[in-house]
Amino acid sequence: MYKYEVIIYWSEEDSAFLAEVPELPGCMADGQSYEEALRNAQLVITEWIETAKGLKRAIPTPKGKLQFA
Repeated sequence: MYKYEVIIYWSEEDSAFLAEVPELPGCMADGQSYEEALRNAQLVITEWIETAKGLKRAIPTPKGKLQFA
């Protein structure tokens, strides 16, 4: 399991919980529950990293809680 910060919030517009991973541009997931959004975020993080590796792109080191968050 990766240790990137995940921000989860309810979206009325989407009628779902959204999970954003600020350190990985474009990395986002959703779910009908908080827990499902977090599980889905972990899957998307793995996919994001595998895609970056395949494209030989840099993978940010997890920093934990961001200073501006």
